[in-house]
Amino acid sequence: MILDSLTVLKDLIRFPSVSADPAFNQGLADTRDYLESQLKAIGFDVEVVNTSGHPIILAEHLVYPDAPEVVIYGHYDVQPPDPIDLWKSAPFEPEIRGDRIYGRGAADNKGPVSVYLGAISELLNEQPDLRLNIVIILEGEEEVGSPGFIPALKPYAERVTGDFVFACDTGSLTPDQLTVTTGLRGIACVEFRLEGASQDLHSGIYGGAILNPLHALTDLCHSLHNADGTINIPGFYDSIEGIEQWERDELTRASQNLDELKSFLGVNEFSPPPGLNAAEAPRLAPTLEFNGIGGGYQGKGSKTVIPSKAFAKISCRLVANQDPDRIQALLMETIEDRCPKQMRLSFEVEHIGRPYLVVPPGKPNTPSGMNPVLANAFESNEKHAAAIFGKKPIYLREGGSIPIIADIKQVFGMDTFMVGLYLPEDGMHAPNESFSLTMMSKGQTLIKNILADLSN
Repeated sequence: MILDSLTVLKDLIRFPSVSADPAFNQGLADTRDYLESQLKAIGFDVEVVNTSGHPIILAEHLVYPDAPEVVIYGHYDVQPPDPIDLWKSAPFEPEIRGDRIYGRGAADNKGPVSVYLGAISELLNEQPDLRLNIVIILEGEEEVGSPGFIPALKPYAERVTGDFVFACDTGSLTPDQLTVTTGLRGIACVEFRLEGASQDLHSGIYGGAILNPLHALTDLCHSLHNADGTINIPGFYDSIEGIEQWERDELTRASQNLDELKSFLGVNEFSPPPGLNAAEAPRLAPTLEFNGIGGGYQGKGSKTVIPSKAFAKISCRLVANQDPDRIQALLMETIEDRCPKQMRLSFEVEHIGRPYLVVPPGKPNTPSGMNPVLANAFESNEKHAAAIFGKKPIYLREGGSIPIIADIKQVFGMDTFMVGLYLPEDGMHAPNESFSLTMMSKGQTLIKNILADLSN
């Protein structure tokens, strides 16, 4: 049986599978039932693995004990559709306009999941005796941080551990320039709070006598960066390795027009750290960002108070070899050391995620023990992408974080081969999310050809 990937995607978009909101639990269950039926129809054995939240779909097509084994990862949950009034069509009703299909989850990640199913069903129809073991893992909590993924799959370690993981949860630069993602930044988040007086105070009666928590907070925040934009936390950069020249060469190939990017973002100037430009910094450097600051009166007009409390939310994006637990601890130690004695300080420790790096074969820093099947996947992609997209693939780190990829490496020992099927204009997580039909077609041909090569 051959599955039509576009029909599958239309069906999937119609299921409102928002993992963040319990009101959509039925949509998640309906999505699982649909995917289970489609996977069984093309010859997979399917088990639904319960987690602390939304279950995982574990599908297996195991034919030869000594054959290569690829583990395909995807997720069936989506972001909330809000704000609804900004959508030009209903978020859970697929609509094709031009070369795009619109709907929540069209790109992230139901489009790539549909591409996988179409490619695999077509390949198995042509080669029923395909000498390749395929495991498909589709989770339902990626958009809320995958809290139950690793604990639920640990008992299945022997069944889910293959030669490598194949994932299409990253992006490409353009429809004719396929991007293979080689790195993902990690993340470490902290909220800190300062408290001065026991209540808000009259700024005329007490102003000048006590330290304003907002003043203390902004001083503390300012101290976390140097004048050149580097991060002023002792030990923050200690474990980072140098950037290989081949990675800089790949970024040069990407040739992003920085003036166009500046105009698109609506900024006057960029502020990259020393030695990097605005295209390089998000992919190669760590950051410390203030995601939210609050305290005092926020309403209309003025209210002349000295607030009793203030807070700041901070996230650090991390590069390869940085330990998020250590960075989180260093950040809190630094804030504690610099906090004025007039303030009472408290922390709320938020989530972390480890950075991830996989180096293609044939590079100066390629690990000597690279899995040969993973190396074959890189080489196959190099060959077929040039034919399908008209250019050789480009290898880039990505600024975002997918913590589950590093967790899979740490727990199951598998590296992940990440092929980008998203495009910048897809609008993931935003109203009017869409997926390119051109990328859908090219991606299906590419995945089919790579899997066929691995079987040989």
